[in-house]
Amino acid sequence: MFAAKVIGRVVSTAKYESLAGKTLLLLQPTDWKGNAAGDPFVAMDAVGAGAGEFVFYVKSREAALALSKENKLSEIPPVDAAVMGIIDGVELQEEKSDK
Repeated sequence: MFAAKVIGRVVSTAKYESLAGKTLLLLQPTDWKGNAAGDPFVAMDAVGAGAGEFVFYVKSREAALALSKENKLSEIPPVDAAVMGIIDGVELQEEKSDK
């Protein structure tokens, strides 16, 4: 899983059949502290995330399987990324230096 911030919404009047009614979000990938880390991209929303929210997402096959109905191969949507949760907080352990 990876972290990102929702920076927008993508509107598409014509979509692949299995994507009809689904929301597309524009994500800015981040590190777990919320700092930008890479170029923005589009992801399918599986949880109802909104603008400005800190989220976690999966990529590649995991995204397609997460959005399929009962993981049936015939119903796997053509997606590369999917938002799977909204992050309320992150607790990171401080790194210890070997001095």
